[in-house]
Amino acid sequence: MAIVVEHDKRRHEILEKALDVFVDEGYEDVTFQKIADRCGITRTTLYIYFKNKREIFLWSIKQLTGSIEEKLKAILADQALSCQDALRKILMQIVDECENNSRLFTVLLSYLLNLQKTGGDPAERVRRRMLRLRQLIDTVIIRGIKKGEFKKLNVHTAYEMFYGLIQSAIFRLSVLSEKSIASIRDPLNLAVDGIIA
Repeated sequence: MAIVVEHDKRRHEILEKALDVFVDEGYEDVTFQKIADRCGITRTTLYIYFKNKREIFLWSIKQLTGSIEEKLKAILADQALSCQDALRKILMQIVDECENNSRLFTVLLSYLLNLQKTGGDPAERVRRRMLRLRQLIDTVIIRGIKKGEFKKLNVHTAYEMFYGLIQSAIFRLSVLSEKSIASIRDPLNLAVDGIIA
């Protein structure tokens, strides 16, 4: 059992350090050797944990999104919050995470563009990653409708509105290097105001 725990711990450490390499170097310029060097291990040792840099990148993203998801679930589980407050907190947490990881989104954009060039489906990748976020936002909207806090509305359309604003936030922070978070938060707050009963 201890060997499995140590293996998982080492894997987690590699993923954290690898994410920094991807942010510093950009997806295209990262090599297995650069990741191994940053982790203080040999390439051979790195192969024990991962097959290639793509696998490391995807697991790094999964680890990061898992961490963000846990924060969002904690907000949703807070019964002291009204649905309106829970939705606002979830959306603001997402904006905070986008701001904190804006360089990573630049790398992710590069990865998705490369995936598209090689015949992959970036839309499907993003859709799969956003499924849990969709479920969280849908849950709080449905809860708000049932409690009479939100208008009776099409949940899918409401999610699409919030998702579009989140996409805009990611683009503005990572590609346009926008510094004013208020200009990103204000439209999200206005959107929440628009669905309040």
